[in-house]
Amino acid sequence: MYSKEQFAKLMDSSLLKPTATREEVIRCCQQAKKYHFAAVLTFPFWMPVVSKELAGSDVKPGAVISFPFGMNSRAVKIFEARTAISNGAQELDVVANIGAIKSGELGVVQREITELIESIRVTGMTEDARRTLIKVIVEMAYLTEREKIAVCEIVRDSGADFIKTSTGTAPTGATVEDIRLIRGVVGPDMGVKAAGGIRTAAQAVAMLDAGASRIGTSTAAQIVDSYVPEDYMEGAESNEEREEG
Repeated sequence: MYSKEQFAKLMDSSLLKPTATREEVIRCCQQAKKYHFAAVLTFPFWMPVVSKELAGSDVKPGAVISFPFGMNSRAVKIFEARTAISNGAQELDVVANIGAIKSGELGVVQREITELIESIRVTGMTEDARRTLIKVIVEMAYLTEREKIAVCEIVRDSGADFIKTSTGTAPTGATVEDIRLIRGVVGPDMGVKAAGGIRTAAQAVAMLDAGASRIGTSTAAQIVDSYVPEDYMEGAESNEEREEG
C-alpha cells in the first residue's frame, strides 16, 4: 500500500470553479506545495499566477483545455494549448469533443486529438526542452460502452500520456467499473486519471486499486489528511488470507 507521501503525490488538486478568485488560486498552490501533490489544475487564465506560485517546487502547473465540453474547433484548442504552455503549463487536461463522439464521428475525434497532441509536443519541446504531459478527458458518463471502448482506443493510439474519466461537470464522475474498462483497453503502461466525485480516501484507494494512476479532485488535502495507510494494509492482509484459505 502507499505511504502517505506516495498517496499525496498521486493527487491533482483542481480548482475549476468559475467564481474562484486570484487569492483562492494562490492558496490552492500553497496547499499543493505543502502536501507535494502531483499538479494543480485550473483554467488557462490563471497559468501565469500558478506557474509563478509553483516555481521551484515539485508540483506541476496544469491547465484544462476546451473545458468542459471539448466543443471548440481544432484551431482554437491548439491555440489555447500553446498559450497555456507559453504561460507555464506543464500538464494539459484536454477535453475530447463529446458531440463528435456521440455523433459517431470518430474520424473527426481521432484527427483532432492526434493533431492537437503533435502540436503540443512541438510547443512543449521548445519551452526549455520541457515535455508537456497530456491527459485527454473522455467524459465517460455520457458514453455507451461501445463509445467508451472506441474513444479509449483512439486516445491510446494518439500519443497522449493519460486518459481521464471526467471533467467533474457531468451527472456522474469516475467509477471503478470505468477505470477497469479503461485499463483493460489501454493496457498497463498508459496513465489513467480518475476524476469527478472523488471526495474520500476510500474512494481514491478504490480507484487506484481498479487501475487508476492519478486522482483528480478539488478536495485533495482532505483526502490525504484522512488517509491512514495502516487501515488499507490491514485490509490487504485480510484479502490475502482469504485468498490463501
